[in-house]
Amino acid sequence: MKKILFVCHGNICRSPMAEYVMKYLVHEAGKDQQYAIASAATSTEEIGNPVYPPARRKLAEHGIGCQGHAARQMTRADYQRYDLLIGMDSANIRNMTRICGGDPEGKIVKLLDLIAPSSNRYGEDVSDPWYTGDFEATWQDVIEGCQALLEE
Repeated sequence: MKKILFVCHGNICRSPMAEYVMKYLVHEAGKDQQYAIASAATSTEEIGNPVYPPARRKLAEHGIGCQGHAARQMTRADYQRYDLLIGMDSANIRNMTRICGGDPEGKIVKLLDLIAPSSNRYGEDVSDPWYTGDFEATWQDVIEGCQALLEE
C-alpha cells in the first residue's frame, strides 16, 4: 500500500483539496486498496478546522466531498508513517524538511514536481487561493499534479 501525505501551510485549502482529489481519482481507478491518503499542515493556525468553504465548494463543483476533515499539523512521525510527503510550495517543503529533521530517504517532494517536465507548470508552486481567491487556478494545479501522481 502506498501511503501519501499532502501538506500545505494550514491544511484547509490546498492540501485537503489534493487529498480529496487524489482519493477520488484512486477510487475512480478502482485502486482504493492500494493507497492510504491524508493531509496535514506545517502550522498550528487552523488545527481542528474544516476545509475552507470556497475550497469545499470548488471540490463539490466536481462531485468531490470532503466531509469530516479536521486540519492537523504534520509531525516528525509522519516521515516514517508515509511513503511520500507532498508539499504544495517551496515554503512548505522547507518547513516539512525542518519538522522531519531532514529528508534522508527523499520522500519530500513538491506536487508540481510530479508533472511532466515539458509542462509549463513543472516545478512551480501550487497556487495559494488563501491570498489570491482563485480557487480555479488551485484546482487546475491540484488535478494536474494528482493525475500525474496516479499515472506514476
